[in-house]
Amino acid sequence: MGKIILRLDRIMADRKVSLKELSERVGVSNVNLSKMKTGKISAIRFSTLEAICDALDCQPGDILEYDPDATE
Repeated sequence: MGKIILRLDRIMADRKVSLKELSERVGVSNVNLSKMKTGKISAIRFSTLEAICDALDCQPGDILEYDPDATE
């Protein structure tokens, strides 16, 4: 079975947005965003994903990627 890979770090770098700035825009703690950025989460709320997409002017597919060959 494949794996969902978070690309939040790449989008943040492309947009030149810091973790602190995104945290303030989205209303999610630095700790939780850091876990998302490094892929150390197992779930994400749609409301959080919507807020991140709004803050970074991106689509969910820019942040989430499915790799059918990846394993944990």
